[in-house]
Amino acid sequence: MMTTPADFLSPAASSLRCVAVIPVYNHPATIGTMVEAVRRHGLPCVLVDDGCEPACAAVLDVLATAPDVVLVRLAANQGKGGAMMAGLREARRLRYTHALQIDADGQHDAADIPQLLALAAAHPQAVVTGIPVYDDSVPPLRLYARYLTHVWVWINTCSLEIRDSMCGFRVYPLETVMAVIDGASLGKRMDFDTEVLVRLHWRGVAVVNHPTRVTYPLDGISHFRGLLDNALISGMHARMFFGMLVRLPLILWRKVSR
Repeated sequence: MMTTPADFLSPAASSLRCVAVIPVYNHPATIGTMVEAVRRHGLPCVLVDDGCEPACAAVLDVLATAPDVVLVRLAANQGKGGAMMAGLREARRLRYTHALQIDADGQHDAADIPQLLALAAAHPQAVVTGIPVYDDSVPPLRLYARYLTHVWVWINTCSLEIRDSMCGFRVYPLETVMAVIDGASLGKRMDFDTEVLVRLHWRGVAVVNHPTRVTYPLDGISHFRGLLDNALISGMHARMFFGMLVRLPLILWRKVSR
């Protein structure tokens, strides 16, 4: 018997029309486990094949035979951001109101899905995002480097409201995030998570933070490319800084008018 959100979630959370969007790039050993964990909480899935190799593509084909799993296949690798944007567009086409983003590699704790959805139901116009609680598996250099991004985000939003902009475990209000995606040229790789959250904040969208356990990653495969992705992220922060300067009067007005 197929489960429904109401079987697991509070009445408020089950009122959301939410789908999980999972970008996938060569994680054949973990994606099945992640899909099972998400569906266990009553969520349908949109899987995005981001130019996977044949072995992973075959796994996705099997998963997509389930009635509540939709597969979007990209002809060539677009990067995490490109895959997420394709998945969010499909979620909008399917008329969902919210989309839960979760990674394919098993680093996010699917047990926290009910809490994220309950917060989204209580704040339906907000974006709900995870604050990672790391165990010993996190690479120290990756951990320390995140703090540089945190500082840039705080500068570029003139706010401490975004506690961690790089956590890819979050719930978006779909129409709101699609307005950002359709209205700007966002980074298509690892810079996407931070940029879309900052742009949502610029639009006055509230950010709800929730601690969540993060483990690096279950299959030992990371697609973060140290030199190139750090360069993309640095360039994104520079663009965001100048974008913040243009919006600074509005940002300050929102702060003093609350």
